[in-house]
Amino acid sequence: MEIRKENVDVVIVGGGPAGLAAAVRLYEKGVRDILIIERERHLGGILRQCIHDGFGLTRFRTTLSGPEYARRFIDQVRELGIPYVTDTTVLEVSSGKVVTAVSSGGLVQWQAKAVILTMGCRERTRGALGIPGERPTGVFTAGVAQAYMNLYNRMPAKEVVILGSGDIGMIMARRLTLEGAHVKAVFEIQPYPSGLPRNIEQCLNDYGIPLFLSHTVTEIHGNARLSGVTVSEVDERMKPIPGTEKEYACDTLILSVGLIPENELSLDAGVTLDQRTKGALVDEYFQTDVEGIFAAGNVLHVHDLVDFVSMEAEDLAESAAEYVRTGRLPECPLAVRLDGNINHTVPQRVSGTRAFKLSMRVNRPMKDCRVVVRQNGVELASKKMKKAIPAEMIQLAVKTDRIAQNGDLEVSVEC
Repeated sequence: MEIRKENVDVVIVGGGPAGLAAAVRLYEKGVRDILIIERERHLGGILRQCIHDGFGLTRFRTTLSGPEYARRFIDQVRELGIPYVTDTTVLEVSSGKVVTAVSSGGLVQWQAKAVILTMGCRERTRGALGIPGERPTGVFTAGVAQAYMNLYNRMPAKEVVILGSGDIGMIMARRLTLEGAHVKAVFEIQPYPSGLPRNIEQCLNDYGIPLFLSHTVTEIHGNARLSGVTVSEVDERMKPIPGTEKEYACDTLILSVGLIPENELSLDAGVTLDQRTKGALVDEYFQTDVEGIFAAGNVLHVHDLVDFVSMEAEDLAESAAEYVRTGRLPECPLAVRLDGNINHTVPQRVSGTRAFKLSMRVNRPMKDCRVVVRQNGVELASKKMKKAIPAEMIQLAVKTDRIAQNGDLEVSVEC
């Protein structure tokens, strides 16, 4: 099969909120030779099926539904005339910034000056959990159930149990209840909720849906269709406690047990991943360790608000525009190191020559604490917090006036 070959300044892989925001900001910064590649039939990414409101409060200062939020960027892309292709699957991104994709029109290769990875993330499935039992129908991830209802107008459930207190799972508990299903309970294996407090209030408490912490599903029952699940309490090591089993009759089990950045293409390009975030290791310019390949949004680290996804991608676009103009970016020799209370930070390397913003999550809920960034024992920045929870991303601005040109940065939480 003949491969059509083209040159372009910047290829953006993924037409969701990160990719769209990056494209618009690149155009504003003077980069006009851009191509967005989206594997779905329409731009917008996961936002197309998120019909609830709560988006845009930070980025646009107003509350929007997911499709409304996406539409704002899609309209800008179209008004600016930024090229995009849909229904096109990227097969490979090389370290030489060659992007190979396939569509109904055949194979195409684009040689880019810079590649921006904004592929988003995928849901963790039943296979990753290893729950014993049969394989009946009626076991869905929360995102699949959401797509059935909001994109295809199909009701997937009547009697529902939800495993995991992730945000999508709680939002689907409310959605299913409003459509007439009976959500019996939400079970969370951790001793604390994994979703945002506002979703616990608005999606569970407001509808009388119980949330059980330190519980998990330990067996699935049913042949052709799910007939029920066994739920057990777990100990501090997340192991089921014998004798605590309880059966719940249900025809549907919704899984909301975590998101994983979609980084198969990143690995093909030789990008090194952070074992904590499962996304790329990046510097303050959002450049990976493969020169000219950048990453932002949920493909880099899972966000709790789409507003932060777009704003992160806009910051990336400014760096990518500079790279396209000059062919290189400053070195970032200073590593960012963490104490045991911090799960991860982005970026993982900084230059020490300009101000930057650290995004991070804590490992466990904490109260009356202070997040501190130090270098060589000198405090560079800090933030007092009444409470810090793993579900909410913490952002901390670090100025350049105290940063030395040698010595790694250390991030810690003091309570």
